[in-house]
Parts: sequence; C-alpha cells; structure tokens
Amino acid sequence: MSGRPAMQRPGSAAVTDLDRRRLADAADALAPQRPGTVDAYVVVAALDSDPVFAREAREAARVLARRYDAVGRTLLLAGFDGRNIDPLPRGSLETLETALNRVAKTMDPAEDALILYITAHGTPAGLAWRDQGDFLATLPPTWLDYVLKHGGLRNRLVMISPCFSGLFVPALATAEAVVITAAAADRTSFGCAAENDWTFFGDALVNHALRKNQPLATAFGEARTLIGNWETRGKLIPSDPQIAFGARAALWLHPIEMRMPRAPGLPVGRPATDAIDEAIAANH
Repeated sequence: MSGRPAMQRPGSAAVTDLDRRRLADAADALAPQRPGTVDAYVVVAALDSDPVFAREAREAARVLARRYDAVGRTLLLAGFDGRNIDPLPRGSLETLETALNRVAKTMDPAEDALILYITAHGTPAGLAWRDQGDFLATLPPTWLDYVLKHGGLRNRLVMISPCFSGLFVPALATAEAVVITAAAADRTSFGCAAENDWTFFGDALVNHALRKNQPLATAFGEARTLIGNWETRGKLIPSDPQIAFGARAALWLHPIEMRMPRAPGLPVGRPATDAIDEAIAANH
C-alpha cells in the first residue's frame, strides 16, 4: 500500500498498550453527531516528544474545540509537556491513524467535518515522528492522503505546522478541503525550541488569529502577517505559510463558523518570539 509511512523503524516501543487504551477510552467518549447539524470533530496530534509540541497541541485542542463547537468531539494525542502529567495517548503514526478512523466512524462524513492539527518537526520528505530524540518514521503526504480518503473524511480543515509542510498542499487540496501549512515546501518554519510554548505558526494562527470571531481566511491572513513581521524582526528567511481553500469548503465551514464564540479568547503561554527578543537584546 503506497500510502504507508516511509522509513519506519520496526519494533518501536514508542506506542504502548497504555496509549492504545487511553485513545480507545477517549474515542468511546466522543459525542455523537447531530443529524441536521454540521458538527466538527477535532483531532490534534504532537508527533514529537519535544515538550514544545505537547504544549502547543494541548492549547490548540482547547482553542479549536471552542472555536468550532467541538467540546466533547475532540481527540488529543500528545506526550509529556514538561509540566503536567495527564493521561493522554501519545502522538504517533498508529494513534493518529486510529484517531482519524474512530472519528470517521463517529461522524457523518457527508455532513460533518474534520479539523486536524499536527505539530512536529518536518523534513523535505514529510513530517518526522520522533521519540526522545530518536527518529522513528516519516509521515509523507501520500500516507495522510490515504488515511483521510480511507475514512471518507472529505470535509476537512488540515493545519500542519512543521518545516517544509507546504509539500502537503498538492496531495491534500480538494474542492471540499482547506489546507494550511506553516511553510512552503522548500522553507523552514521557526519557534520549535523545546523550551517554547508555541511555534511561530501555532502562536500566530492558533494562539492569536483563531481565538477571534473572524472567518478562517481572515485568520490565516492575520497569522501570515504576524509571522512575517516576526521573521523580519529576527532577520530570518521567510517561511511563506500556505493556504489552499477548496471551492466547496464553505458549504460545511460557514455553518460551523456561524456558531463561533463572539468574545475573543486571550493568548496564553510564552510568546514564540521571546527567543528573538532575547537574542536581539544580547547583541546590544
């Protein structure tokens, strides 16, 4: 099957029976879809044990569940965040595929929508699944495309935060889908230091733009501008975030956005740009 991950290390212990049980329990507790209502189901995955990704994933799950009326319809896959010990299944290729399949079976794919957020390191070949610094597998666009198609997850918003994530756009863009990536296919993104609470992409898009009652396209524009300003301040090569907005995506997205909270949420955590400010201060 061509969609399977490349270069996966055999016999990895990064996924345990405890992770599988925790995911099964969380999936069993998902609220059912409501006939006649466009429900959003959120899946957020941190595919790296570096705590920045676990922290970003936790808050992204909260923000997306609130924005898209998906409280009770959210699955979070994230390891230890360096601060709290909570009973979460860890992010991996196996748990991500299982979570997407369980959501597909719970929702009505013809009516409802998937909101998927993945945070990790990236390579020119795809997302890197790593545990404790060990590289375990690459998640290429063909793998994610296969899993989404296999589940019939046609109505979807996919947000991918790592370096080189723009390579996912051609594979995942369809008339019913929205795909947003932190960088172009040939560019790196920034902010993934282990001590951070956010990557640049997560901070700009999730922590700021998506907390506001504004359309997704407007939120992306705000995030792209923020990231550009931060990169200019740090004299960084622009990451060039990407968006592909399908011609029929508004048919499911608009009803969900009509239910967005009116009051904006407040950003939390250490800003991703603190490291830039500290470096500038140190050089002066």
